[in-house]
Amino acid sequence: MGKSVAGAISGRRIKYVFVIFWLAVAALAGPLAGKLTDVERNDTKSWLPGGAESVQVIDVQSSFASPDTIPAIVVYERASGLTAADGTKMQADAAAFGKLAELDGTVTGPIPTKDGQAAQVIVPLNLGADGWAKAGALADQLRDTAAQGANGLTVHITGPAGTAADSSAAFEGIDSSLLLGTVAVVVVILLITYRSPLLWLLPVISSGVALIAAQAVIYLLAKHADLVVNAQSAGILTVLVFGAGTDYALLLIARYREELRRHEDRHEAMAEALHRSGPAIIASAATVVLGMLCLFFAETNSTKGLGPVAAIGIAVGLAVMLTLLPVLLTICGRWIFWPLRPKVGSAEPTATGLWARVGDRIAKRPRSVWVATALVLAVATIGVVQLDATGLTNKESFRNTQDSIVGEEVLARHGAGAAGSPVVVISTAGAAAATRAAFAGVAGIDPASVSEPAVQGNYAYVTGDLVDQADSQAAYDTVDRVRAAVHAVPGAAAKVGGTTAINLDVQRAAKRDRNLIIPIVLAVVLLILILLLRSVLAPVILIATVVLSFGAALGVSALVFRHVFGFGGADSSLPLFVFVFLVALGIDYNIFLMTRVREEAVKHGTRRAALVGLSATGGVITSAGLVLAGTFAVLATLPLTAFAEIGFAVAFGVLLDTIIVRSVLVTALNLDVGERMWWPSALGRTTGPSVLEKDRVAA
Repeated sequence: MGKSVAGAISGRRIKYVFVIFWLAVAALAGPLAGKLTDVERNDTKSWLPGGAESVQVIDVQSSFASPDTIPAIVVYERASGLTAADGTKMQADAAAFGKLAELDGTVTGPIPTKDGQAAQVIVPLNLGADGWAKAGALADQLRDTAAQGANGLTVHITGPAGTAADSSAAFEGIDSSLLLGTVAVVVVILLITYRSPLLWLLPVISSGVALIAAQAVIYLLAKHADLVVNAQSAGILTVLVFGAGTDYALLLIARYREELRRHEDRHEAMAEALHRSGPAIIASAATVVLGMLCLFFAETNSTKGLGPVAAIGIAVGLAVMLTLLPVLLTICGRWIFWPLRPKVGSAEPTATGLWARVGDRIAKRPRSVWVATALVLAVATIGVVQLDATGLTNKESFRNTQDSIVGEEVLARHGAGAAGSPVVVISTAGAAAATRAAFAGVAGIDPASVSEPAVQGNYAYVTGDLVDQADSQAAYDTVDRVRAAVHAVPGAAAKVGGTTAINLDVQRAAKRDRNLIIPIVLAVVLLILILLLRSVLAPVILIATVVLSFGAALGVSALVFRHVFGFGGADSSLPLFVFVFLVALGIDYNIFLMTRVREEAVKHGTRRAALVGLSATGGVITSAGLVLAGTFAVLATLPLTAFAEIGFAVAFGVLLDTIIVRSVLVTALNLDVGERMWWPSALGRTTGPSVLEKDRVAA
């Protein structure tokens, strides 16, 4: 950041303009931010790969039935066998279900299982476009009706509507829970870091303003520009804005405190702090923004939507942290640091602190240190072989027992595991009979369940039940066989959908997104580092360390998921999300360190600069890492496995990056490689502290 801009932001009079501006923004944005949940899209299509075959089936299905119609399955069980009285009771319940205002079609059942111990009633419900949010109340209504006069007959609500009900309940209150948990983590860590009863307020206030402003912008774009926001991206937004925003605040405050020891006037100190730390903060935020925008190349709608949502959050957070926070600090003055107020001429404590001592130890044998550290991280990556990121079954998706899962298990136990989740085949009307015959002949499909073709215009619609449980690998294999069979029917233009086909397409789209986006993110981050550090070798080395850190974090996480938490698998989007967050956010710490090392290298040479940079930034970067790890760890408290996995993996990866990779591995590499780290710039061709004057000026 140029000195003139930095000076303007911290000016004696203009600082009050910034305060008034952000107060006005918060006042105007507050009501809009509160409406963000109103524009969330949690319908099926908002989470799916847009061009997938199963999604195309959903589009065609709308001409046969409303796309908002999903079946609820009421499951009854009596271990000793259903009685005649049970049959009468279930018939009465089915009649009652048939009078629901939300009914869209005909109630089917009761359908007893072959062993006579359970039965199911299928109730097609049209819950509207926001049915995900309404499913819980309707499931409770069905459950209450079925439980009346049950006389020992156990009742469960499952099927797509039951799963939606449990899922919406798990997300209920997620925004407030995440916000409170995140703020609590940030406050505790800032209190420990600053040992001041007041200073923590300024980063928290600034982060709060940033979140409100970001939510308002996202609300407006979702309402008027078709930006896709769902519960997942809204939840991650809260964590990301507070985590990354506090990181930027920590770096700025650390440099400001350092400059207060050199300048009597706090405005001059802030101008210098912004001038010195601003480029690193801006580069870090730009890395995250561009990294998140790379998600726009994803095929999966939920992943694609997360990209711009996260990018907006980071961009707004950057604006607040470089304008509102500096003026709040200068308005408050030195007393805000009480009881450890920095005085002019006082010694810089980082010069002899913990990280200075760590640097001195690394300096004795830097090559041995970085080789040993890299080997340990490489070994940790082996744990990736334990990662089963092929998607989560309905049961694995929740960390606690859900009624819809119990209902599925009851049906599976009695030989009716795939009921309520039929495979759907769409074909041309003229090839309907041939398509049905091919469909009914596929192994894994119950031929007796295959419906007669329903014809609407140029399309024909056929359904059939799976023999295996709908979210099993055997069911996925059946979907592939069905596709092969019906695609071969001449002139049918057949497409296969349904719940199982959707889950299969999501898995495959996640793999495609991962293979495409990871190289793009690496290229973007590498380019930013080259421009920032004016070097090629240093960015390549830094990218390598972050990738190694990602592999180690994912490897350890896979072992913890399987052997500590007992998770049955991992969400298919986990590797991509963890990669983007760790690389985009993890590179921040390398940027913070390396920009300081380059600044000092101009004066002292790279090897001495490596030690100065570590001692000067070690404490603040570690604190920033703790904040970011703590905020992501809040996700692990949610009852959803996918959030818990993302939260743990990112939190662990951030800690690994700040404590081991950045402080030990990168510092050792700086010491060993020396001036060559800056190749091919002029700084990389020097052999000591003296360099060209133009590099000194540029720094």
